[in-house]
Amino acid sequence: MNNKSIIDVFVEGARKGFKVNINSMLPNLVMAFVLIQALKVTGILDLLGHVCAPIMAIFGLPGEGIMVLFAAWLSMGGGVGAAAGLFTEGALTPDQVAILMPAIFLMGAQAQYMGRCLGTAGVQGRFYGPLLLIAVVNALLAMLVMRFLV
Repeated sequence: MNNKSIIDVFVEGARKGFKVNINSMLPNLVMAFVLIQALKVTGILDLLGHVCAPIMAIFGLPGEGIMVLFAAWLSMGGGVGAAAGLFTEGALTPDQVAILMPAIFLMGAQAQYMGRCLGTAGVQGRFYGPLLLIAVVNALLAMLVMRFLV
């Protein structure tokens, strides 16, 4: 039988949560902020914003919002970090961040999940495309719904 007090259990859980934050979440957030800054300094963010503006306008977003989707595809934490970075820069409004949030979580971290989930589950490579496409389509539909709800 375990003789740990509720305080011991809480402290142990807090330590584990802190470790997960430092080792998993924080690097993704830092990566997103650095990526946004690098793209901004080089002018690529403005170029992407201009090129993607017509597509992103369908969702009520500026063209720069595409960076949130790209970052989210790599990592959910990266998508959140990109959204926070663009919000801080004034490129996104709170309503636009709200439109992007469901997409971040519906299609987030697919690059990681291909290896972690699909690969280890033995899913044949020919099914990767359709499985990933379903998540992206769900994310796009969620952004359309959010556009009209916000």
